[in-house]
Amino acid sequence: MRLSYRTSARQIGPNRVPARRPHLRHPYNKRPMNLFRALLTVSGFTLLSRVTGLARETLIARAFGASQYTDAFYVAFRIPNLLRRISAEGAFSQAFVPILAEFKNQQGHDATKALVDATSTVLAWALAVLSLIGVVGASGVVFVVASGLAHEGQAYALAVTMTRIMFPYIIFISLTSLASGVLNTYKNFSLPAFAPVLLNVAFIVAAVFVAPRLQTPVYALAWAVIAGGVLQFLVQLPGLKKIDMIPRIGLNPVKALAHRGVKRVLSKMVPAMFAVSVAQISLIINTNIASRIGPGAVSWINYADRLMEFPTALLGVALGTILLPSLSKAHVDADPLEYSSLLDWGLRVTFLLAAPSAVALFFFAQPLTATLFNYGKFDGNSVVMVARALAAYGVGLIGLILIKILAPGFYAKQDIKTPVKIGVVVLILTQLSNYVFVPIFAHAGLTLSVGLGACGNALLLFLGLRKRGIYTPSSGWLKFFVQLFGACLVLAGTMHWLAISFDWIGMHSRPVDRMVLLAACLVLFAALYFGMLWLMGFKYAYFKRRAK
Repeated sequence: MRLSYRTSARQIGPNRVPARRPHLRHPYNKRPMNLFRALLTVSGFTLLSRVTGLARETLIARAFGASQYTDAFYVAFRIPNLLRRISAEGAFSQAFVPILAEFKNQQGHDATKALVDATSTVLAWALAVLSLIGVVGASGVVFVVASGLAHEGQAYALAVTMTRIMFPYIIFISLTSLASGVLNTYKNFSLPAFAPVLLNVAFIVAAVFVAPRLQTPVYALAWAVIAGGVLQFLVQLPGLKKIDMIPRIGLNPVKALAHRGVKRVLSKMVPAMFAVSVAQISLIINTNIASRIGPGAVSWINYADRLMEFPTALLGVALGTILLPSLSKAHVDADPLEYSSLLDWGLRVTFLLAAPSAVALFFFAQPLTATLFNYGKFDGNSVVMVARALAAYGVGLIGLILIKILAPGFYAKQDIKTPVKIGVVVLILTQLSNYVFVPIFAHAGLTLSVGLGACGNALLLFLGLRKRGIYTPSSGWLKFFVQLFGACLVLAGTMHWLAISFDWIGMHSRPVDRMVLLAACLVLFAALYFGMLWLMGFKYAYFKRRAK
């Protein structure tokens, strides 16, 4: 008799027992995972997401520039985005994925499905209530986040209205995060990585086709957020259906709350929310400070964020996404060698790809900003201002990405408290840095403080992993760093020369020539960097690794 993963001992009969536990018969449990291939899959779709994201930002910049309208929109969008990072992608994923992996590997399919249903019920009802509160209290929320907008004409009123429109986004994006966690645990990374593309598509359609037809065009962007949230959830349903994991949202959240797995998720989620909230509190403070610097400051930082998030998403988010389920499995299997080896692989990939990205943000900030945003109402002054913020991000880019690799080292072991303690220290250090750097560098001082704080965060996480014996570096790190330093030194010199050899802002009237020149430069940089590493004897074969 052939048994499905749902076959039970009762169905077989009292005298026959399955040779294996039911959960091992699910086809996804036997499939080995090539980490590098998984990284390429996630990074490929993330690249598509970031490219469409840049297209959306370019269209927004062309249509609205860096003005009170964009300040209002970005403040309003930041509010549900902050809550998303706290309740969904941040705290929820960190608490949910390790426990889901444990249920999948030890409890079987039916128990795992019950956990998903109960969790989605509690999540949906809680966020529906939170959204209602947010819509009613939007004015107070905007004042807390960006009180400086009150001095920018209509910006404050616009931000309040758009906050009310966008607040329900948190419901859809949180359910999307739950779906992504389930699919990633079952080694399906493509749909979750593709989903953000749909939000960017919604923005592009709104900016091009809807905004010109509205009396207040910027409102089109707010409605695009809601449409994008719905689409991101719907696109993952086919993948969930394939593994019989479409969440069923019940009408009794109290009953769902009593599920033992949900209780465990919530017990881990509360400290995780505090950990993520620390970073978001710092972001709120920075937004408030930026809103007081002057018109355009919030937008300058936001445009710099878009470019900074390009490498952080391609590397940090992608690596964190594929490592957390594998680390959780290694923890459940009590395999410390595999656990440490996974972290070592993730850190080496991070340094290999983040180092040239950091050099690019620092030395090539103005060419990047001019080529991508210097159109329509986005003038040369805005290019300079965004480039300053972007170069400051380059100082701490490696730290920003390393956090995405080191933090899962604690989350997979269901240790949330350590990152919380570190986050509190980093929050204090970041705000002290603002006190020093903002008077000197204005809005760029804010991004510099964030980057330096991230480096401190990464260092403390690394020391914590080493102290607990969770991570033991493999041999060859010194040679690895020497090779990276040599390649980056040559790369930095080349980037600086090309950045000052052309009038990137002056090429505003020749956008095609500027785009071609930028593309040629990027190809040259990639060939130069990896070619220099090859000449120094760098071994790329190490990165073709499989997770157990």
